[in-house]
Amino acid sequence: MEIFSGLNENKNLSLALGYFDGVHKGHQEVIKKAVQYARKHSTKSAVITFKDHPCCYFWDVSPKYILTREERQKQIERLGIDYLYELDFGEIAHLNAEEYLERVLVKNFSPTAISTGFNHYFGANKSGNTAYLKEMADTYNYELFISEPVTENNEIISSTIIREALSQGDIKKANKMLGYNFPLDGTIIEGQKLGRQIGFRTANIVYPEELISLPFGVYKTKATINKKTFNAVTNFGIRPTVTDSKIPVAESHILDFDENIYGEALRIEFIDFIREEKNFSNIENLKHQIKEDINFCIKSM
Repeated sequence: MEIFSGLNENKNLSLALGYFDGVHKGHQEVIKKAVQYARKHSTKSAVITFKDHPCCYFWDVSPKYILTREERQKQIERLGIDYLYELDFGEIAHLNAEEYLERVLVKNFSPTAISTGFNHYFGANKSGNTAYLKEMADTYNYELFISEPVTENNEIISSTIIREALSQGDIKKANKMLGYNFPLDGTIIEGQKLGRQIGFRTANIVYPEELISLPFGVYKTKATINKKTFNAVTNFGIRPTVTDSKIPVAESHILDFDENIYGEALRIEFIDFIREEKNFSNIENLKHQIKEDINFCIKSM
């Protein structure tokens, strides 16, 4: 998949439109339709999205994303897209629906197909929607695919609901709606090395500021290091018993693993919430609780 940060002439594409934060099951349907059409008609597919969420432009706030930009790129690529366009929203925010369709989509891509979600809006003041795209399909000679709502337990999947689930520690619900395990990638940093002193070595990575924050606590996870995946127990928080750090850290004890991996890339996938983070009165109580956490994870595998 090629990634572009600006527009260029790339004709006869099958387009998927949206911001796609989380690339959840609903987003996947939109993107898959673009890919399927492209493959059936021997052309290429592209996602047209934005580098940052539009609320950064409208309200000058930094939202808490479900995925980092790099992870969003990985999830989109996994679906078979040929090109990813991450545009600067501020450069086109002034365009109304007609101008956006003609000057951005048609002029640059001459789309043979456009795929969107049922609730997709575009253009200044949300002047464009799926009805407008349908109205203009014959004029610009593209096929239009509108994905219907995708549900999980009779609830329409949305990025908003997934953020709420993650912020409440409902990892299982979030994962079902995402269609994959909520991930966290980072480079393993050196801590105080207290884990090895109490018999539980850990691999620590800093939690990205731009992500929606999970509740501080202990999680059942999977850890991938050097292309090998292991079961793990991860404490996310400020470790009040030993450091009371101001910067949240994901601290993972990887089961059946004992290697020096400082500076290596680590991927953590969150499976379930075990308990809230606690401040123990002494190290012995902490050690006892860690053993219980590990046993709980092993029994639930």
